[in-house]
Amino acid sequence: MLGGVSPIRRLEYADRAVWLNNRAKAVFALTPPDRFRAATFDQGAITDYLAAGRLPDRTAVDDAFGYASGALEYGWDLQPGEAREVYLRIPFHVAETNPPPTDAEAVAQANRLLEQTRRDWEARLDRVGLELPPAARRLAHSIKSNLAYILINRDGPALQPGSRVYARSWIRDGALTSAALLGMGYTEEVRQFLQWYAPFQFPDGKIPCCVDQRGADSVPEHDSHGQFIYAVMEYYRYTRDVGFLREMWPYVTRAVDYIDSLRQQRLTEKYRTDPTCLAYCGLVPESISHEGYSSQPRHSYWDNFFVLRGLKDAATMAVILGEDGPAERFAALRDAFRKDLYASILETMRMHRIDYIPGAVELGDFDPTATTVAVDPGGELGRLPQPALDRTFERYADFFRQRRDGQLAWEAYTPYELRVVGSMIRLGFRDRALEELAFFLEGQRPAAWNHWAEVVWRDPRTPRFLGDMPHTWIGSDFIRAARSLFVYEREADQALVIGAGIPAAWATSPEGVTVKRLPTWHGTLNYRLALAGPDTLRVQLSGDVTVPPGRIILRSPLDRPLQGVAVNGRPLETFTATAATLDQFPAEVELHYAPGTP
Repeated sequence: MLGGVSPIRRLEYADRAVWLNNRAKAVFALTPPDRFRAATFDQGAITDYLAAGRLPDRTAVDDAFGYASGALEYGWDLQPGEAREVYLRIPFHVAETNPPPTDAEAVAQANRLLEQTRRDWEARLDRVGLELPPAARRLAHSIKSNLAYILINRDGPALQPGSRVYARSWIRDGALTSAALLGMGYTEEVRQFLQWYAPFQFPDGKIPCCVDQRGADSVPEHDSHGQFIYAVMEYYRYTRDVGFLREMWPYVTRAVDYIDSLRQQRLTEKYRTDPTCLAYCGLVPESISHEGYSSQPRHSYWDNFFVLRGLKDAATMAVILGEDGPAERFAALRDAFRKDLYASILETMRMHRIDYIPGAVELGDFDPTATTVAVDPGGELGRLPQPALDRTFERYADFFRQRRDGQLAWEAYTPYELRVVGSMIRLGFRDRALEELAFFLEGQRPAAWNHWAEVVWRDPRTPRFLGDMPHTWIGSDFIRAARSLFVYEREADQALVIGAGIPAAWATSPEGVTVKRLPTWHGTLNYRLALAGPDTLRVQLSGDVTVPPGRIILRSPLDRPLQGVAVNGRPLETFTATAATLDQFPAEVELHYAPGTP
């Protein structure tokens, strides 16, 4: 999809408005200019005139080539420290022809509209409240900003990662962006997206990787089927809307059947018995869904981790909906696929002589940014080969610190790496996660936008590809990672983990940490965390959370071992040096530390 310009064949100034193409479009100069001048393409671009410090002599032009240009001129003599403002109105609807306002009216109108817009956005972005100390407010502001950018980039129900190059809807981006929205209280936007996307499913059950104004993209990308199923189930986990689950069920069952048909292609006798093919056995075929393999399709574990996620969710849906036959069949598919997937990982590690989880069978490549999806949203922590998983993220931590500290030469990175922050928190490496998050926050350019482009160059002035900015798939990765600092759902034992990424400095600050209206799979969570004395941290938990089967795990933010815990005034025995396990909600918790411990 190539960008470009809109033709301007007629340009004129009248009634304090610049009129384009026989008054099809208008730019209203609410602040009246001293004059307006225009030029045709043959006369030269208006920028050439401006560079020479002059303007053409015509107030209206006709340009058959369609490249007319013009400028409004304001003749101001600004003294040091003086400021003036120009107000323009550029409506995206049929231009109005009301009498132009006076200067004072224009200023008042602009200020009124600005304040109304500010109030609207403040209300729209107030689903979740994060009251953090000053050192952490950039994080809270970045969450709100990226939520806003996600909503701005929407095209009707379509979630899009950008508004220029990426003005298309990928289910890959959309599923993870949906998870970010749901985790921050936005459900209707996700519902609309899935209801819009689902009918583009192909007759054979294949979920298209991408949809735009031309329709569904037929390129085979084998992560898409599991991602769609995951997004449907994630919506249910936050809303408990069984009616929506029933509505999506036909699409889900066809997607599972398509996954099974893909899998059968790697379950033939050749893949079961040929030693050179064992690592491929039971996986879905190679694809280019992982952008690193776009030049050559690979059997990527990115695809297969999403396939497993989809099969797990489809089996759960079937149980919820009382679909006994599909429930049994989908559970069998899930279990068989998981067995083949882990056998493949171990065989690939042996084949390439590596000690980390690989990115693709063929390459045995190191790709922690892709491996993160096995942890979240994959939920496979506890089943992944633990030594290899630990080595994957230890190796990433070494690379990260060398890059950050200038020990490695580097030109650019893609902020998709933000996903690693969430994995580090789930693995118990809070300090690593916070170091990485601080580094990535410095990659926000311009800093005041609280956003990331798709590529961050070490030298900000590098004239190279940036992608759309703000890039809201990356924004959604950040939101999911940032949310895990405050809460995350641990699938392996169905526990709700609170505060795993909160640093001691936040907890011991005069402001403490307050979280309000944070959605979880188990209900809405509020909590307040602050010092109640030099050796006591008080945590007040409220909301409508139902204690899950794995109970509530409250992580201690301090770098001091817990000596005692009280819940609702009574001693608690189920705690370790770093966490307390709660089976009561709401609760007032006191975390006690040894006196004088540094």
